[in-house]
Amino acid sequence: MSRHQTAAAPHATPNQFALLAQRRYAPFFWAMFLGSGNDNLFKFAFTVLVTYQLQVSWLPASLAGAAIGAVFIVPFVLFSATSGQLADKLDKAAIVRATKWLEIGVMLLAAWGFHERNVPALLGCVFLMGLHSTLVGPVKYAYLPQHLSEQELTGGNGMMEMGTFVAILLGNMAGGLLVAVPQTGVYWTALACLAVAVLGRVAAQFVPRSPSYEPGLRINWNPVTETWRNLRLARQNLTVFRSLLGISWMWFFGAIFLAQFPAFAKDVLHGDEQVASLLLVVFSIGIAIGALLCESLSHRHVEIGLVPFGAIGMSIFAIDLYFATRGLPPGGLSTLSQFVAQPAHWRVLADLALLALFAGLYSVPMYALIQLRSQPTHRARIIAANNILNALFIVVSAGLVALMLSLGWTIPQQFLAIGILNAVVAGYIFTLVPEYLLRFVILILSRFVYRIRVRGDEHIPVDGAAILVCNHVSFVDAVLLGVLSPRPPVFLMDHRIFKSKLLGWFFRLAKAIPIAPQKEDAQAYERAFQRAAEALRNGDLVCLFPEGGITRDGTLQPFKPGIMKILADHLVPVIPAALHNLWGSYFSRIDGAAMSRPFRRGLFNRVGLVVGAPIAPADVTPQGLRDRVQALLDEPAP
Repeated sequence: MSRHQTAAAPHATPNQFALLAQRRYAPFFWAMFLGSGNDNLFKFAFTVLVTYQLQVSWLPASLAGAAIGAVFIVPFVLFSATSGQLADKLDKAAIVRATKWLEIGVMLLAAWGFHERNVPALLGCVFLMGLHSTLVGPVKYAYLPQHLSEQELTGGNGMMEMGTFVAILLGNMAGGLLVAVPQTGVYWTALACLAVAVLGRVAAQFVPRSPSYEPGLRINWNPVTETWRNLRLARQNLTVFRSLLGISWMWFFGAIFLAQFPAFAKDVLHGDEQVASLLLVVFSIGIAIGALLCESLSHRHVEIGLVPFGAIGMSIFAIDLYFATRGLPPGGLSTLSQFVAQPAHWRVLADLALLALFAGLYSVPMYALIQLRSQPTHRARIIAANNILNALFIVVSAGLVALMLSLGWTIPQQFLAIGILNAVVAGYIFTLVPEYLLRFVILILSRFVYRIRVRGDEHIPVDGAAILVCNHVSFVDAVLLGVLSPRPPVFLMDHRIFKSKLLGWFFRLAKAIPIAPQKEDAQAYERAFQRAAEALRNGDLVCLFPEGGITRDGTLQPFKPGIMKILADHLVPVIPAALHNLWGSYFSRIDGAAMSRPFRRGLFNRVGLVVGAPIAPADVTPQGLRDRVQALLDEPAP
């Protein structure tokens, strides 16, 4: 059992939507959904109230939205470090229930503020709702890996991301509609905010216990020193830390678009308030769809190869948005029906939807990777560090927008600049963490060349040292195993593969270990086993092809004794696996050399992988292991 799961974690559900029927996920999902919805219902209603109905000299309508947003963000900077410690120290279900009581109290105060039209009191409630979100933020993402298997983590995060943006959308729409009701709007708004808070508390009551991994943690109440400590904790794993930066960049990118929607709709698209709302609807639905697509595109594993794919799409459609707005006809403000009647506007909406969809593909795998790779004892504090970085990046994005406006840049020019900048930043991140780019290449190759089906992949451990052994049929066996594994395996590969410029570069990037026959190069042979032993000491998954080479006749060859050499010093479980339907493909050696006949069967061919139960190291022999792999080959393909 993985340390990332609780003892009670059941087998993986058939898909992400099935999680909504299970107590370990559904109550938590609805508690978070209602909390996000209430945040935005209250904030947007308050913003509309100050903008259209109240005249407050010290809070002019032109600054109301920015000021309310800034007040909401302040607690994230001040208290995220403390909230991360609390989430690591206390039961997460207890924190969810406590924050829901806080939300009810804040909404009671807000009801009085709406009744009295007391702007300072309502601003205080904005701060307190920001505090509520700050306290629950680390819990939101630390809870999931404690209750979901690795196969469910991407889908669970996708559902949570979808729920967050749908809740934001519904909250904004409800807040704007309710507060605009003549005479009684503030009362309906207050009642709705309180009702949503109560429903959230009811949902929280059914959230299952989520015990702490470090109940003895001593709380450091100094937010400055603890924030620095959290960032240092995150930096212990560079992949995790750079993923935090990647997520914060996504919030930087998205905040620029969201902040500009009202002005973009009015000044560029010449639309009224309903058109601005349509842009928000399209953007939110796009992110929700992208988040939901992650599970099916990733074979239900944490697939960070989607991140470069998402970054590319974000840049393409941000840049195209600039070109889509060129040449739009001028005119007075158009209504929603008039706006959608213009064919030129459909390209703008398509760009926004696809930009948001790719942003969903970009962010969900990063969140899942952070959850999977962070130590459970301080996972919540690392997520708190992420929240701090997110807040800082959002503030910086607001400063950049102000700078570009002061320089006279139009909104489409800002979109063009941020699209180009996104490509530069993403490229830099992927050079720092080549694992993202590597998984992207694997993902593209595996989707273009083969249709993959897998059975038994739950036997591949999410963490801890282990050895995966498989039959060797083609030159892409390692690529396919890499895309189906929940984490990057360390491959022992025939040294001759590294002589190929393309494959050699690829497998060096993957940190594969070249191995030569002992009779051919004894030093290279020993060096390969030393590196394999080092990988196991680091807790990696090592993958071997014990046949010693690619089969020339499609049958399983005798297994070499090299695996016994590894097991002599490292008693780790051995997982047998079998690849089906690769013999006869372009990359196999049927009828001579591989990759010599371009029209050989292979494109979109269905390929299967069957993974068997782990074998204890004491029970492993080369012949016995070969028999297990042969038995998996004799099973029907998935």
